[in-house]
Amino acid sequence: MKQSFNPKNSDLLININGELHHRDVAGISPFDSAVQGGDAVWEGLRLYQGRIFKLIPHLDRLRDSAKAMAFSEIPSHDEIIREVSKTLMANEMTDGVHIRLTLSRGRKYTSGMDTRLNTQGPTLIVLAEHKPPVYDKTGIRLITSSIRRIPPDCVDQNIHSCNLINSILAKIQANAAGADDALMLDYRGYVAETNATHVFIVRDGEALTSDTGSCPEGITRAAVLEICEDNGIPHRVKDISLSEAHRADEIFCTGTMGELAPVVELDGRQIGNGAAGPMTLRLSELFRRRTEREGYQVVELASSG
Repeated sequence: MKQSFNPKNSDLLININGELHHRDVAGISPFDSAVQGGDAVWEGLRLYQGRIFKLIPHLDRLRDSAKAMAFSEIPSHDEIIREVSKTLMANEMTDGVHIRLTLSRGRKYTSGMDTRLNTQGPTLIVLAEHKPPVYDKTGIRLITSSIRRIPPDCVDQNIHSCNLINSILAKIQANAAGADDALMLDYRGYVAETNATHVFIVRDGEALTSDTGSCPEGITRAAVLEICEDNGIPHRVKDISLSEAHRADEIFCTGTMGELAPVVELDGRQIGNGAAGPMTLRLSELFRRRTEREGYQVVELASSG
């Protein structure tokens, strides 16, 4: 799975600290903390008919991550929402849009790791692209990576930081194997997530997902668990071994970038009947209904009258 370039994104306007720049000239300082050491946090948002699904939980996670990294300044939710709205309106976007928020510690007056060199305040980047869900809804193929997810006693993965080398290395392995993405295990050998999404397996009519000890607290993952609770669907958070995943009735991935995506093959083993299973299809439909009616209005739609 490789994303292709969307010509609709040729003339995007990128918002950097409240100023809009054409994508070809937008840039941040080489002294910015994001450039110097990946010292930044991020969120992915999705726009549905002028509304961003689960916007406040995303902004809460952004703030929590910045607080955990001891940022001295963090923009308020209202400030960030204002810049997101400005960016979407400038690009005339109302639907089918993925937004990446990046908040760095800001610019340093000289290069170095010492956070006392940061005296310019944070850098907020709002990048909105025309982008439908990126995964093939007919099913994706995974391999298990030899790269393990980082344990919390090294770097807490619930800090949603821009330092993504761990996941990038796993994705490189998936590319080399001709798979769509890589399943990653934690240091105990249990399923953590893929290089980009959370993972659910279905066994005997029950939806199972791993805890978030070695992966971020997923917003879409939480929404799926809410849907299960609200609809009486058996579900559980537990340690999942690789062999359990191999013999699962169904597997699906969850994430803002791709919503719910069925997994039809893992390590060369067919999962279920090699197509999206009934639980995956049901949860996908329930998720779609939620995104149709829930969300935070950030841009107004043109009146049909």
